[in-house]
Amino acid sequence: MERLYKLLKLAGTATAAAILMAAPQATAAPESQDPIKITLNDWSGQLISSKIMGSVLKNAGYNVEYVQADYLAQLTGMQSGDLDVAMEIWATTGREALEAAVKTGKVVNLGETGMVAKEEWWVPDYTFEVCPGLPDWKALNKCAAKFATTETAPKGRYLGGPVTWGGFDEERIANLPLDFTVVHAGTDAALYAELDAAYAKKEPIVLWVYQPHWVPIKYKGHFIEFPPYTKECYDSKQYNCAKPGGPVWKAAWVGVDKKWPGAGKVIRNFKISNEEMGELVKKVDVDGKDLDGVVADWIKANEATWKKWIQ
Repeated sequence: MERLYKLLKLAGTATAAAILMAAPQATAAPESQDPIKITLNDWSGQLISSKIMGSVLKNAGYNVEYVQADYLAQLTGMQSGDLDVAMEIWATTGREALEAAVKTGKVVNLGETGMVAKEEWWVPDYTFEVCPGLPDWKALNKCAAKFATTETAPKGRYLGGPVTWGGFDEERIANLPLDFTVVHAGTDAALYAELDAAYAKKEPIVLWVYQPHWVPIKYKGHFIEFPPYTKECYDSKQYNCAKPGGPVWKAAWVGVDKKWPGAGKVIRNFKISNEEMGELVKKVDVDGKDLDGVVADWIKANEATWKKWIQ
């Protein structure tokens, strides 16, 4: 810098201005060298969001630590300050838990990710041939036996996501009512491996599908049309209606804004679309590409985008 100032002193006003504009601009130093703990959940889209955010924060000079955490339980970890940032809280399944955490004053909602969530029961199009009336939910009871397995017969099987995802499917089945039993897949990968197998054989299957995701990109199907969601339906704890749609939010321990205010701004600026995330998830889950490699490629190709988040 001393050499730069000597050049400015020797140069005229216009030349000095040009030198200043050409000189590299210093970035603000991180407010703390302590690692920002970003949660990792159990589906590829969330891992991608978290790793993209972590990579951007690292580029901004922050230390980042990734911590495995259950989807809903992570909000408790943020209340205690043991966890710092969760990149995906879905309005469909996490709204109530996030609102409760925010009310404690220990968690803050850092705004929308740009993705719009939909999670619902889903059937492949070919299922309409064996269960006329779909995708209307009333048709399910008429052909529940078509969806039965050895562990659920004579009731139909609804293949749900991992228990940690929540979703109130047992309550919905009891209160509509539906002649089905919920069987929870152990992991996201196991859930959609069953869909792959069923689709290849054109076997009836009804399961949890969400957007943004690769399933609606790869396969033709429809979400089951349940009675419309209402706040009263969920407030009454009946859950005998459609799941709510809405944003995917970012959430954080309230101390993030005090300890790393610059990072808090960067996280708030994070935005990605359903379409872009769906394609990224497809690269990992369908094309078999390494997740960290997919994230690294995105960071390289979208430098102009994420640098605006840092500014």
